[in-house]
Amino acid sequence: MSTVFDCRDEAQILAGMRHARQAIARGELVVLPTDTVYGIAADAFSPAAVQRLLDAKGRGRDMPPPVLVAGQDMLAALVDSIPEPVQRLVDAFWPGGLTIVLPAQPSLTWDLGETKGTVAVRMPDRRVALELIAETGPLAVSSANLTGYAAAVIAADAEQMLGDSVAVYLEEGYSETGVPSTIVDATSLVAGGDETPAVRVLREGAVSREQLAEVLGDLLEPAAPSDDAEHTADVEPAPAGGTTDARADGTA
Repeated sequence: MSTVFDCRDEAQILAGMRHARQAIARGELVVLPTDTVYGIAADAFSPAAVQRLLDAKGRGRDMPPPVLVAGQDMLAALVDSIPEPVQRLVDAFWPGGLTIVLPAQPSLTWDLGETKGTVAVRMPDRRVALELIAETGPLAVSSANLTGYAAAVIAADAEQMLGDSVAVYLEEGYSETGVPSTIVDATSLVAGGDETPAVRVLREGAVSREQLAEVLGDLLEPAAPSDDAEHTADVEPAPAGGTTDARADGTA
């Protein structure tokens, strides 16, 4: 049976965080607030837990979840390298609503699904999420909803969809904006890639294309009418005005 903790109540937040840590350690799922939408989280280094997350959402291994980190040290441990333009993006928009796709660190022993050697990483701007990640390590986190349904902007909505597949729900009121993170593919910036170096927007969300252009200049690939999926990850039907790409939707 699931347990719900209201993290707006100081009397509940300590117990909620303790239960959430214990659930993650057991390979169970936790719903937590982020600055974009609510996310469903699992231990990124537990293949069984990641599979449980995919099963709870009703999706396959061809839609692997992104990973949330608590800081740049965690980012550096997960990716093969951090090109200078990516560092600029991190400095400008983290913590915040920008998810960055990069080649994963080859030495990592994890299984997020069919990632084609990449990982989508974000640092959220929410105290509860950051404190939990700091204690558990990187978390595989997808939007807290069933595939095909709108992402939850409050824990009660997530509970209605996900029920007892989640062990702990951390409630912290409505998400600040309810706008999912912007996702960019920066894999071509890593040395040795065959593509022309550029950053491609897979989904525009909390961070606008104009904001990205201010940081990246000509490295930002021009918008195209449609883009074919080249990197695998979290896919949901696109929100109004959005796009669907292999790392474009269903991401907290």
